[in-house]
Amino acid sequence: MKSLLIAVKDAKIHLKDRKAILMMIIMPVLLTVILGSALKGVMGGGSMPETILGVYSSESNSMTEGVIRTLGEDGLAITVERAESEKQLLDWMDGREIDVGVLLPDGWGSDADRAVVMPISGQETAATLIQQMIETFAQLSQAISNSTTTIMTEAALLSEEGDMLDMVAIQNELIASIESVAYEQRTYVSEPAEEESVSSMQYYAAAMAAMFLLFNSMAGGKSFHQERRSETLSRLKMTPISIHTILVGKFIGTCLFAWIQFLIFIGATHFLLKVDWGSSILQILFITFFYIFSVAGLAMVVAAFTTSEKMADVVGSMGVQVLALLGGSMLPLSLFPEVMRNIATAIPNSWALTSYTSIMTGTPWSTLWLPSGVLLGIGTVAILISSIRLNRRVA
Repeated sequence: MKSLLIAVKDAKIHLKDRKAILMMIIMPVLLTVILGSALKGVMGGGSMPETILGVYSSESNSMTEGVIRTLGEDGLAITVERAESEKQLLDWMDGREIDVGVLLPDGWGSDADRAVVMPISGQETAATLIQQMIETFAQLSQAISNSTTTIMTEAALLSEEGDMLDMVAIQNELIASIESVAYEQRTYVSEPAEEESVSSMQYYAAAMAAMFLLFNSMAGGKSFHQERRSETLSRLKMTPISIHTILVGKFIGTCLFAWIQFLIFIGATHFLLKVDWGSSILQILFITFFYIFSVAGLAMVVAAFTTSEKMADVVGSMGVQVLALLGGSMLPLSLFPEVMRNIATAIPNSWALTSYTSIMTGTPWSTLWLPSGVLLGIGTVAILISSIRLNRRVA
């Protein structure tokens, strides 16, 4: 009971701190909006965004018509618009009516002149892909042309030596063979992704929840030194309350404020940002319980191994940023090399984040036993180590 009173007192102190409210509750919601909106379309496993391509060619030949037909094929998510003049193409770009403009010079494909690819601002990636497609088409066409010329030359030499060759038949057969390969209808098999992906807003809602709950380790460590500086801890020691009760109260206080923070955050993201946290709120609360347990244990570690409020602030801030980066709260773990992903398996917020995203896409309870066990183990080890040191320091 006395531990609960200490816990409630700590939670009230945090809630009265405007800086803490801004940092722990409002800031994660704002960052979720910013990061989720900025990376919309990059994440989520969706299809390639539609690109509007404007093309102008002063002459029409087999090469220009072939490349334009290739760029406009179904499945490439490219809409090709033919401009009547170079000025019209540039006007389209100025009015942002197209995403990428392409100028095909006179004689393109038969000489060294290259196509001019001009992206509007923000479409550089699409322009690079289109440039690669044009260059590939030109190289393939040039290779076919050179091969045809070589074959026909060799055939002509044989004919001059006395062998009777039907040059027209050879040429027609060669053209037919090339066309059959070029325009062959191929069948592709599309394999589904191993896991259903989440949207950028979902990912960063989970990432910010994991990161800012981790900030409780800093806040919990600082509160211990604040009470020590204000002599509140000394006055508690003069009462019949045991040191063990004080430490348990501090631990529960950190957990209580973390739960308040998380429930407000999940409510704000669900109702204001329309973030889908999955079909099972019980799974979310289940993994959050063990994550908060581990975070509260880390808060005691910060308090145990720092000597002042300022030191706890510095160590806590740096530690949170490093753990947030390695745990995937800033960048998705899928972008990291294998070595970094292996390191992430020892970080609590990584286990919480991957569990949240798995729950969002629908996962059985059996997949949550491992992360909950790891988080429980991290919290238990942290509590044991910090309790031994804090018992000595407080006594």
